[in-house]
Amino acid sequence: MTGPIRLLLLASGLAAGGYGVLRLLDLGWDNTRATLVWLVGGVLLHDAVLAPLTLAVALVALRLVPRRRLAPFVVALVVLVPVTLVGIPVLGRFGARADNPTLLDRHYWLGWSVLVTLVVVTVAVGAVVVGRRTAGRRR
Repeated sequence: MTGPIRLLLLASGLAAGGYGVLRLLDLGWDNTRATLVWLVGGVLLHDAVLAPLTLAVALVALRLVPRRRLAPFVVALVVLVPVTLVGIPVLGRFGARADNPTLLDRHYWLGWSVLVTLVVVTVAVGAVVVGRRTAGRRR
């Protein structure tokens, strides 16, 4: 990428960020403070909880799963963990209200279960395929 294109992208990114900050400040100090709390809390949650948990799961997976069959399990973790974390509010029905039945009106647990089943089946098939390929190479 050439220098002028990078400068143009940098300028447009800074302009968009500046516009977002101005819009946030227009909402008042309470919203700005709440946003900052969420941003700091998100970083702390990631660095203090999620990153160590991810490393612990990775270490367990390295001990339990043979290295030649590890790739499908990594794919499953990369798909299922973020989807589950993002889905926690709807799976727990935290925004449901009795006076508005149209909020959270779907079977989110069913959809999540279907996704988990599809990923697990795909991982199992992938592990079998990888196992056959490595067994074929050894012969």
